[in-house]
Amino acid sequence: MLPSFVSPTASAAASVTPPPRPIPGSYGPPVLGPLRDRLDYFWFQSQDEFFRKRAAAHRSTVFRTNIPPTFPFFVGVDPRVVAIVDAAAFTALFDPDLVDKRDILIGPYNPGAGFTGGTRVGVYLDTQEEEHARVKTFAMDLLHRSARTWSADFRASVGAMLDAVDAEFGKDDGSDKKPSASYLVPLQQCIFRFLCKAFVGADPSADWLVDNFGFTILDIWLALQILPTQKIGLVQPLEELLIHSFPLPSFLIWPGYYVLYRFIEKHGAEAVAYAEAQHGIGKKDAINNMLFVLGFNAFGGFSVFLPFLVAKVGGAPALRERLRDEVRRAMVGKDGEFGFATVREDMPLVRSTVYEMLRMQPPVPLQFGRARRDFVLRSHGGAAYQVSAGEVLCGYQPLAMRDPEVFERPEEFVPERFLGDEGARLLQHLF
Repeated sequence: MLPSFVSPTASAAASVTPPPRPIPGSYGPPVLGPLRDRLDYFWFQSQDEFFRKRAAAHRSTVFRTNIPPTFPFFVGVDPRVVAIVDAAAFTALFDPDLVDKRDILIGPYNPGAGFTGGTRVGVYLDTQEEEHARVKTFAMDLLHRSARTWSADFRASVGAMLDAVDAEFGKDDGSDKKPSASYLVPLQQCIFRFLCKAFVGADPSADWLVDNFGFTILDIWLALQILPTQKIGLVQPLEELLIHSFPLPSFLIWPGYYVLYRFIEKHGAEAVAYAEAQHGIGKKDAINNMLFVLGFNAFGGFSVFLPFLVAKVGGAPALRERLRDEVRRAMVGKDGEFGFATVREDMPLVRSTVYEMLRMQPPVPLQFGRARRDFVLRSHGGAAYQVSAGEVLCGYQPLAMRDPEVFERPEEFVPERFLGDEGARLLQHLF
């Protein structure tokens, strides 16, 4: 469910609403300003520190800055943005009357349709484009059609993952070291297998190559698109020279991409036919949109989020015991099967824990939108800022979701935060 919110442009009484003020901050001189901010973002500061320090320096949760990628070989990319790091102003990024989402998924830089089989997929379309509603409705319909099997399919995928981890624990390397195993690769394979069934309606086990390497193909496909915008920890200045100075070419992943394309074409034929018959979407565009939702929205998001969740719960024995007890109580009399109603009604701590992890570690840290028109962006305490049409807004979600004006003990992980009536009210601020 999308959160409800009061529009950030809603006007208070004239007597208590101060006039809008200029947005603080500067982009600096051409070339040098963006380059300075890029080096801070990737090299001299962490992403979190980059936004925190600028908010502190300007004494404002709304300010101007440059966002990578920038100079020298990103032709046509304008790095200038209006940064937002508070929960009140952040809501503007989800108001389609205020912002245009056209070709701005990961910021002013657009990796291009070469990564999506030549199709301009749904997430790069603005809400006012006719094709946006058609593609979005198709994707949601696919999810609704398969929802009844999610529980069984996910448990089967998790079972295979745990078997793989157990097998790794059982290996004897002849040393006296304590047995250990990594769950990250089995977890990614689990996510991939489940999502193929849940969204595409295709079982990866029907294709050996896809079953064993499909998730790796998606990892590479994702990396080539987003690495120019990400800090990865290589030795500097190599990272700046090799990763952040030019767009990475899409042809490197074409062979792998078309392995997945043909898999959906063959084993997801029912969903492809449904796209054409019910939504008027041709086969090529249907498959490319399905691959993007599968690989970027779903697999990419869960691959970032679930390891944080598993590690957090795994490192909290008392919380783990409470969660286990709650789930076991909820499962009584259900013969091992459950659905959304069970989680919603009988597992409040499970839900609150997941919400709190989403607050602390949002899988997509940056949200972007381009102002459709001039408007006044409102923040806490009556603060108001004049935004001009065409300016790019950049919301840094990890800080917006730790806004002390909204959340008590904002830097702490509090699994009970969203329990009860007060917790339910807080959900309107959680994105």
